[in-house]
Amino acid sequence: MKKTIDSQINYNEDVVERVRRDLISDQCVSKLASFFKSVGEENRVRIIYALSLNEMCVSDLAVALGVSQSLISHQLKLLKLEGQVKSRREGKNIYYSLDDEHVVEIFEEALKHIRHKIEDVEEGK
Repeated sequence: MKKTIDSQINYNEDVVERVRRDLISDQCVSKLASFFKSVGEENRVRIIYALSLNEMCVSDLAVALGVSQSLISHQLKLLKLEGQVKSRREGKNIYYSLDDEHVVEIFEEALKHIRHKIEDVEEGK
């Protein structure tokens, strides 16, 4: 049923009510935004991808990605605070890995989407 608010906005009451019932909680919205913010920086994307391939220490990541150890350490700290990365100590070394498979699954889905969009552009779609 169509309704009007302030005689300016027409809307479908059934659709609006259904969407309002199914909205995610404010807590979930906040956590979801925080997740995407934590993975929304290019160096962190590279780190996440590298860690999806193998557990690594800071020096291995720095050499593999061609950046400084301090940059890697800083980004790992942020990813660890957000719960995307975990660490374990082995002697003097600390090894980092992704916290769980969900991070890898989300990352792989996003990568599939991006590659698909790139192909569309290259094919002129």
